[in-house]
Amino acid sequence: MQERKPQSVGLGKVVIDRAALEAGVERLAAAVAGDYAGHDPLFVGILKGSVFFLADLTRKIPFPSQIEFLTASSYGGSSTSSGEVRITADIVTDLRGRDVILVEDIIDTGLTIRHIFREFASRGAASVKVCALLRKKTAKNGGTPADYVGFEIDDTFVVGYGLDYDERYRNLPEIHEFEPNPQGKESQT
Repeated sequence: MQERKPQSVGLGKVVIDRAALEAGVERLAAAVAGDYAGHDPLFVGILKGSVFFLADLTRKIPFPSQIEFLTASSYGGSSTSSGEVRITADIVTDLRGRDVILVEDIIDTGLTIRHIFREFASRGAASVKVCALLRKKTAKNGGTPADYVGFEIDDTFVVGYGLDYDERYRNLPEIHEFEPNPQGKESQT
């Protein structure tokens, strides 16, 4: 069997290094813990990009927490959003009366998070807040709710720490700029 070599074509400079990521997650966890002390929030990670962030965030929360995951798509294999969000794998927990914290890796257009926010509010959640590791500085995400934001970044494509290009690079321990292949797929929402 021939060994597959990792491909790093397109991998650019480090935007956020390990130490900064750790400090940012620590800061977000402290803010969330302060706001929810004495409560029982439900953390909902939006797959797949939030996995690393959600794991690190909830390990720093000083009280027992419940975690759920959902999968949503607005890209459908394309590099541009279709404008329609579909929840492809839903949570099983009843949201009525629950405080929910949506955990997202990046807010780009904001389409996905706005859709999920409205959907969860309509299911009777007591409150719905958004905790995003990254939010792009761009007009196209105007009006997107974000109660906790780790880092504001330029409107550039990034990979690492859960963020991917064609399902690769999620495992990088820091966040890098990435110049995708023009024929490739982008999967940031």
